[in-house]
Amino acid sequence: MSEQRKTIEVVAAVIADGAGHVLATQCPPHKHGGGWEFPGGKIEPGESPQEAVVREIREELGVSVQVGDLLHTIEWDYPAFHLRMYCYACSIVQGDIQLKEHTAFCWAGVEQLPGIDWLTADVDALPAVAQWLSAMVK
Repeated sequence: MSEQRKTIEVVAAVIADGAGHVLATQCPPHKHGGGWEFPGGKIEPGESPQEAVVREIREELGVSVQVGDLLHTIEWDYPAFHLRMYCYACSIVQGDIQLKEHTAFCWAGVEQLPGIDWLTADVDALPAVAQWLSAMVK
């Protein structure tokens, strides 16, 4: 009998600047080896994915975001659990970015996305993110 792996549901904010760039945040070295990710986190009990995005981004970056469409859902198996990550299109509506959990951030256009050292699970969202960004600047 195979062991049932726990599924952890998280959200990620794919934050665009309106000019064809998306926000990437770098994890500290002790978390995921300092790789880059779309910011976000776990969905709390009783919370919708969209509410989780708003809360997580306020906690991690000190800004308020408007949550748009679901861009992509990532299904990824880690050794100890299965990750389901909902990636939402977002824009900053209030505040300036303050790094509260990350060590760095950058704005990247479609052409820069492949050159970033993304966490493995986040790589799965890049085609959908690139398509969204490309449509934004047309």
